[in-house]
Amino acid sequence: MTGPVAGADGRLRCPWALSTQDYVDYHDTEWGRPVHGDDALYERLCLEAFQSGLSWLTILRRRDGFRKAFADFEIAAVARYDELDAQRLLADEGIIRNRAKIEATLANAKVLAGWQPGELDALIWSHAPQEPGPAPLTITEVPAVTPESTALAKALKKAGIRFVGPTTAYALMQACGLVNDHLAACASRDPE
Repeated sequence: MTGPVAGADGRLRCPWALSTQDYVDYHDTEWGRPVHGDDALYERLCLEAFQSGLSWLTILRRRDGFRKAFADFEIAAVARYDELDAQRLLADEGIIRNRAKIEATLANAKVLAGWQPGELDALIWSHAPQEPGPAPLTITEVPAVTPESTALAKALKKAGIRFVGPTTAYALMQACGLVNDHLAACASRDPE
């Protein structure tokens, strides 16, 4: 199924959103809605990096664990984490215990702690497409990478941010509302 599908409540949704209630809730209330604020965007950037190679459902179900482990993704707090914290995180069963992803999360906080307030928000949102494209009719029309996500990944890497490529950058853009990839007939495309 590649087109919109009716959920149990009769609402049409993107087909990926119907396999679990976790996905339904995320799809209906968060995915594609604009996210602003450095800490909020840092959280999404980190979670997208942790998701790399895994199911988004794995991340959704551990999000509370991630928030607890990473001080609610407050950049200034995570920037103070040291090697003892890194070791604690590697043993934390509430998160994905991947050394490279944990190290990137800590390193990125240290980089971002030196930025001016609003700088991460401005950098990310400066890569939103100038003109929205046509609403996709099926999920096969939704890209995995765009010129904007490639440029965003390059800009973040140039600024010292680790573990972000064009695909991760595009997932971030989708999740944070820089693009609206809800299908044309999806009830969440134009929320009331």
